[in-house]
Amino acid sequence: MNATQSHAVQLHQNVPPDWYAKSIKENLLQRFWHNRRFREIAKLIPAAGGRILDIGSADGTFTKVILTHSRAMRVVGIDVLESSVSFAKRRFARSKQLKFRVADAHDLPFENKEFDAVFCLETLEHVEDPDRVIAEIRRVLKDNGYVVILIPSENILFRLGWPVWLATRGKIWKGTHLHQFTADQIIDRLVNGGFKIDKNHKFILGMLQAVKAVKNKK
Repeated sequence: MNATQSHAVQLHQNVPPDWYAKSIKENLLQRFWHNRRFREIAKLIPAAGGRILDIGSADGTFTKVILTHSRAMRVVGIDVLESSVSFAKRRFARSKQLKFRVADAHDLPFENKEFDAVFCLETLEHVEDPDRVIAEIRRVLKDNGYVVILIPSENILFRLGWPVWLATRGKIWKGTHLHQFTADQIIDRLVNGGFKIDKNHKFILGMLQAVKAVKNKK
């Protein structure tokens, strides 16, 4: 385990392995929040098959959504938490198309140009070096492959609501957001990282921002 992965594990050690699966069942607000995320991200996924990487796959809830809408040959989910990866493996043990493994987004254990698409959903704000992660995403993407990034937009509603969330049910996420991105900043990072912006969309009162970008060949 490298230094960045060790730090990430430490920051997220209080996150239950079944956090998303359980939250959607038990909490009305989280069910609304996550189901809306599913619908909006689904609009950005062409049913083109291929191989897809899901960075920050947690318990596999969103990974399954990606598989359903992409009709991918294989979706590989990675996460730094071994407990989450183990849970996802058990949960989707019968699926031949879903695979999960422990890995660090700063140093992806995959070959160059291995994937047709990469998803990084509410994960980039949790990593130590976003630019390095973006570079790794570009490396493992095929030419003209696409990435979908989902981040908190850091608008005034999110900045007001986040401390309240951290003080209540979301206290397990305290200290895990290492970066904040404005709408322009995430676009600039992707463009500087060798991507061309295809779609840029905000939803849930502007609190979430989804960006789809295509890898430039250069």
